[in-house]
Amino acid sequence: MQEFLEILLQREGHDVVTCGTAEEAVVALESDDYQLMISDIRMPGMDGLELLQRARELAPETLVIMLTAHGTTESAVEAMRHGAYDYLTKTCPVDEIRMVVGRALEKHELSDENRRLRRQVDAPPSLPMASPRSPQMLDVLELVRQVAPTRTNLLITGESGTGKELIARAAHAMSDRKDRPFVAVNCGAIPENLLESELFGHMKGAFTGATANKLGLFEVADGGTLFLDEIGELDPALQVKLLRAIQQRTFKRVGGTSDVRVDVRIVCATNRNLAEDVRAGRFREDLFYRLNVIEVPIPPLRERREDIPELVGFFLRRFADSLGREVGAVDPATMEILEGYAYPGNVRELENVIERAVTLARSDRITPDCLPAALLAPGGATTAADLPDDGADLETLLADYERRLLGQALRRCGGVKKHAASLLGITFRSLRYRLQKLDMDTPGPDER
Repeated sequence: MQEFLEILLQREGHDVVTCGTAEEAVVALESDDYQLMISDIRMPGMDGLELLQRARELAPETLVIMLTAHGTTESAVEAMRHGAYDYLTKTCPVDEIRMVVGRALEKHELSDENRRLRRQVDAPPSLPMASPRSPQMLDVLELVRQVAPTRTNLLITGESGTGKELIARAAHAMSDRKDRPFVAVNCGAIPENLLESELFGHMKGAFTGATANKLGLFEVADGGTLFLDEIGELDPALQVKLLRAIQQRTFKRVGGTSDVRVDVRIVCATNRNLAEDVRAGRFREDLFYRLNVIEVPIPPLRERREDIPELVGFFLRRFADSLGREVGAVDPATMEILEGYAYPGNVRELENVIERAVTLARSDRITPDCLPAALLAPGGATTAADLPDDGADLETLLADYERRLLGQALRRCGGVKKHAASLLGITFRSLRYRLQKLDMDTPGPDER
């Protein structure tokens, strides 16, 4: 039976190691990694149940199939109670052996992928979940906290570089799915002819190069969250299949005939105006409404400048640590420049600016000469006269500008409000009033 299984599984393309006794199998498990072990239940010396227990201790990720020649299944059921994946009888058809082994190896592959993704989820995100100060980002985080525990689909919108994936990860981390995979895929970065297989998987022989069955990201994300970035780039033909998968929570692998059922929360992101794409016929209306149950709009960095100091501090600490540089502060003049720049690339651009500055810093603080030319050039900073193309709320614009000037004056004067008031050409009482109005009032050194 052992020789028969060895020949059968080798012909299926598997690497096979055989052991004459359970004791030899223990040595093999100690010396190498295996996806699957097939063991007889009744053997001289150490029996199959004892070997199963040792396998669970030595190689918990190795799946075990038990083999029995007896008419009763009691011992096989007992083995499954102790952690066996499945069992086979020695008289079962060859096709059943192939099916059970294939299913076990597929499960092992899925478990490997889940562990890899779990490590990604536990790793620090590429953008900070800093404590925001701007009302806009406080509103965004409050909305995320409110909808995260539900299974409602989210559509995160905003310019490129604003941190849409960060918000998606935050929604996942605040949900009851946080211990399951968070799987991200960029729909615009994968060729159209490969994206369907990436999302839904494929069967062996489905197309040239499909040498084995492959799990799709929908299956990998089962029980967790699937983040579809740049959803507006999705091919119209694939939009139909995605809609069916979302509506019915089932799909077919490429080349497959049976439905695969999954429980996945969909979170999408786009920097495009999908409503306009719907009107232009570039995006399916029914899919748009399926995805856009809750929209989470992320404002560009130029509209939430209060967050810049927190972001600068976060990136400064991160890059000083990763680059091994003892840079721990930002020169006040440098911070003024950083707060005044428009950041067309948003948070991602600020991240790159700080990495560059930490790399070039000649002392323990970042000075203006460490910044890119774009920030230092005339017009690199914005003023209150800048008007966005789509208009603006004048009161909010003026309040933001006033808040920025007040903050700069206080930093330049070391927090001494009397000096800051003099620098701004207003009375101390007027300064106190403005700080209270903008919720910036904190005791300064002159008020101890």
